[in-house]
Amino acid sequence: MTIRLTIKNLANGTTLRMEAEPDETINDIIGSAGEYWNLDAGAYVLKKGKKLLSGRTRVSDSGLLNDDILEMIPDPEGGCRWGSLRRY
Repeated sequence: MTIRLTIKNLANGTTLRMEAEPDETINDIIGSAGEYWNLDAGAYVLKKGKKLLSGRTRVSDSGLLNDDILEMIPDPEGGCRWGSLRRY
């Protein structure tokens, strides 16, 4: 069952309405929103309320409901999801 979501881009104050399929991941949602706003999706995360959503979690396992509002924020870990690529 498709879930309708609102994504808020806190960096510029805009919103995006989208639908997500149960087998999609949170990273898929971030990728779609990043493409829409022309942003590097790897540098952002989604949160619902005070909870950061894990990128690998499937929509069906995330507890998201129709008409939930998610906030897209810069990744607090610096946007690099692969520790081996970080420069020291």
